[in-house]
Order: sequence, then structure tokens, then C-alpha cells
Amino acid sequence: MNIVKAISLAPLPDHVEAHVAVLTERLMQLVRQSLLSQDWGGLRIVHFRLLSCVPATGATITALAEPLSMTKQAVGQFVTQLEQSGHVRLSADQTDRRRRIVLRTALGDRTVDAVNAAIAGLEHEWATQVGPERYAHFLSVLRELALP
Repeated sequence: MNIVKAISLAPLPDHVEAHVAVLTERLMQLVRQSLLSQDWGGLRIVHFRLLSCVPATGATITALAEPLSMTKQAVGQFVTQLEQSGHVRLSADQTDRRRRIVLRTALGDRTVDAVNAAIAGLEHEWATQVGPERYAHFLSVLRELALP
């Protein structure tokens, strides 16, 4: 199945300038469409982003807020939703009982694996569309710009 062709975007209107912000947003639209074409039990992209940021050893809500570019309050709300759905569990920090440690459950791990596989499938389709060497170069430049 060719995800890129099955999930497509409308052409840009002539008056819209195709600068980097527009182009990267269009790629993210394809990622969202690809992921949301599957049933994730009510989870949204933000839930996937949060789950993928939780290390195996767990993390505090404060530690999760920075890489997600979210407030601690927003992360706390999403963590509550993920706890209710069984994707994470909360544990008291042994060094400071006021802090909660967010840990992924087995369901959370399976969800992250499934999301990563879906994204890998989409990336494979893109690499097939433009050629593996060009796609590898694109990823290299993207990493260089996004991860200084």
C-alpha cells in the first residue's frame, strides 16, 4: 500500500508561498493523516509525542514539559488522560514524595512501537518516492537543522 499516494494533500493555491514553514507543515499533515487513519482508542498526536518522550526510567512532568514545548499544567492533563487509558502509570519519586514519576506501561510501550512503525512505513514510502539516497540526505540535513 502506498501511504503517500493514498493519503495526499490538496495542491497549494497559487497565492501561497511554499516556504519552509508551509512545506514542513504539509509533511506534518501527512504524518497526522497517516497516524489518524488508524484507531488509537482516542489518543491524539500530542499523546504519542508525550509517550515517546518518557524514558524507560521514567520522568517527572516538569522534565517532560521542556522537550514537548508545553506547560507543566498541559503535560499534567495529558498524563492524566494517558494514566486513565492505561498507557502510563505514576509513581512517587523516592527522593521527593511531592514529585510524581511518569512511567510507560506495557500498553504505552506497544503504542510507541506501533506509532514508530507507522511513521517508519510513511518514511519508507517517501524514500521510495524520492529515492533512498535523496531521502537519507534530506533526513541528514533535517537533523542538522533541528538538532544543533
